[in-house]
Amino acid sequence: MKLKQLEGLLGDLQQFSNPKVELEQYPTGPHIASRMLFTAENSYGDITGKVVADFGCGCGTLSAAASLLDAACVIGFDIDPQSLETASLNADELEVEIDFVQCDITKLELKGQIVDTVVMNPPFGTRKKGADMEFLSAAMKVASQAVYSLHKTSTREHIKRAALRDFNAKSAEVICELRYDLPKLYKFHKRKEVDIAVDLWRFEPRQN
Repeated sequence: MKLKQLEGLLGDLQQFSNPKVELEQYPTGPHIASRMLFTAENSYGDITGKVVADFGCGCGTLSAAASLLDAACVIGFDIDPQSLETASLNADELEVEIDFVQCDITKLELKGQIVDTVVMNPPFGTRKKGADMEFLSAAMKVASQAVYSLHKTSTREHIKRAALRDFNAKSAEVICELRYDLPKLYKFHKRKEVDIAVDLWRFEPRQN
């Protein structure tokens, strides 16, 4: 599937109708989601034929992208039942098969389930300090092959240090810089939209 085709299909998905600020729910736009998964597959071979988990999947954009790129199995995890309902509708609309699981990522224990690749757009940790790190820690425990994650560019050094020192990463590299177009979703947002510089990371877990 070509990048433009993937972006076009993701552009038709429903997003949060009533986003929850405490969960830092922001939609992963089709531009970023398509590039994230397309790069994961075409540069590294981490999606097609693999078991892919989407942590904090929200309305399922990254899950859908993985499925459209022929992942063997896609599982979306989120704590919010409303988001999972929307994600399920999106999967039906695209006629792709995705398993959705309601759970708290930080308490996730996957026994016997072999996940190759984790993809995620975690909370940036602006409402709950360290939320991004909790997601990264959980992802590194589950993925056997790679973790793809978006983080604010301003946290780059901190992310790299933590991944290599604390989260058992064999490698941690920024594979591209992106502009995250943040729409005005919440009352406290003053501007109509804000551009945030984000890094797309690829982490490789150390094989124990």
